[in-house]
Amino acid sequence: MSISTESRTDEYVSESTGSDCIFEGTIRDYRVLDESNLLVTASAKRKYHIELTRRAFGLESSWHIGFTSPTSRICPGFSEVIVDDGLGPEAVRISKIWAIGLDEYEDLLIRYGKMEPEITQPPATQEVKGAEVEELD
Repeated sequence: MSISTESRTDEYVSESTGSDCIFEGTIRDYRVLDESNLLVTASAKRKYHIELTRRAFGLESSWHIGFTSPTSRICPGFSEVIVDDGLGPEAVRISKIWAIGLDEYEDLLIRYGKMEPEITQPPATQEVKGAEVEELD
């Protein structure tokens, strides 16, 4: 299965266990964090952090990736990410999958330099009217 690199930021909250699985047909989107980490968005607004067993050279520059699994579920240990960087496809086994919430999703994007943190401006200082100071001669 191939998917494009568009991204969405829907909200979903779940416990992170490191051994979650994703039904292959529900995958809608992905974001590459680095050559061994990516974020996947599935249907029902679910988001997952996937860690690979090793670096997948070309993952960051690839336009499409694929997933392979002996079942219809993408799970750590036996499922793989297929990356084709133009030199031929490379299969890299998935080490861990965590279901994550929107806050964790955004934190990971910031940590890996894919998103700028939202900076809140302090309230503007207001001029306070007070006693006038008189200069004496």
